[in-house]
Amino acid sequence: MYALVEYKGKQYKAEKGAQLKVDLIDAEKGSKIDIDSVLMVSGDGKATVGTPYVKGAKVQIVVGDNVRDPKVIVYKYKRKKDYHRTIGHRQQFTMVTVEDIVGV
Repeated sequence: MYALVEYKGKQYKAEKGAQLKVDLIDAEKGSKIDIDSVLMVSGDGKATVGTPYVKGAKVQIVVGDNVRDPKVIVYKYKRKKDYHRTIGHRQQFTMVTVEDIVGV
């Protein structure tokens, strides 16, 4: 059984026990969150698609560690103007574990 969920503006495929890397969540490690914005639930040979969300369906996740992506280097340069600038950025994410999928 799996579900397609929308969380913080992005869509994820959630299966029971799967780990997902989502945008940074301001919650304590080990806390549980329910996601009600379920777009589709599939299991037992049938699929339920919502308009836009499936009523009564939710996905329960457990918050894990906060991680950071490798550094991305941005280099700006304008020729003939003696302008160049180097900027680095590391995006922060939270690892969450799908605990249960409650479907209709």
